[in-house]
Amino acid sequence: MARGGAGSRRGVSHDVKKIEAIIKPFKLDEVKEALHEIGVSGITVIEAKGFGRQKGHTELYRGAEYVVDFLPKVKLEVVVADDLADKTVDAIAAAAQTGRIGDGKIFISNIEGALRIRTGERDDAAI
Repeated sequence: MARGGAGSRRGVSHDVKKIEAIIKPFKLDEVKEALHEIGVSGITVIEAKGFGRQKGHTELYRGAEYVVDFLPKVKLEVVVADDLADKTVDAIAAAAQTGRIGDGKIFISNIEGALRIRTGERDDAAI
């Protein structure tokens, strides 16, 4: 697939953003509903484990204390047109927030291109 070059996609805006959010698992339904309300139609959800500043916690099991380093998280990936990116980030942040440590992070990155395999549509038409 050729990219760049003179004349390719010149003058046509195909700005697409990928928003990745790491959230607490019990907030998934609220986030999904918030995204639906603003018109985001597709998300990818990945079960994950990790830690940030909270660095896990200790638990007691059968009288022995042990450290739980990696906490259960959910990673969401959403690809949206550039003009919907800020609204998407705000919706995720509002729905995922508990006000407690470990609420998560949101990362925004540019997408060079997108292709819908079934139809061959590209970029913002593919999302």
